[in-house]
Amino acid sequence: MRSLTAATLARPLGNHRMSRSIVVVCALACVAAVSACHRDASNTSVSTAFADAKITDLGKARWARTCAMCHVRGEGGAPKMGDAAAWNKRLAQGEAVVLDHAINGFGNMPPLGYCQDCERDDLRAYIRFMATGGGA
Repeated sequence: MRSLTAATLARPLGNHRMSRSIVVVCALACVAAVSACHRDASNTSVSTAFADAKITDLGKARWARTCAMCHVRGEGGAPKMGDAAAWNKRLAQGEAVVLDHAINGFGNMPPLGYCQDCERDDLRAYIRFMATGGGA
């Protein structure tokens, strides 16, 4: 039986489409796990932020291939999906500031957060989706 080494794990998968599919499936699994763990009605600022923003199934798929790259694990200091403390800190600055950071970039986040085809309403929905842990 071969042991898994760092070199083995670092080797790229032969099929790029398969790699992308695995990333999307893993991101969606993380969304499901995080949303099950982080539904807390006491998060008033998180639950009221971007209250009119709605995410669609297509939006969730787009989120999984863009925003999820950083916001599932907190890469580069990104607030993790469903981390109420991290999101409340940002949302306390106001919706306009948070949306401006998403559109124009801020810190390690590039403009539009890798979602070059996202519109303002998409970003509002993704912010709400992440702040609420995939709920409401």
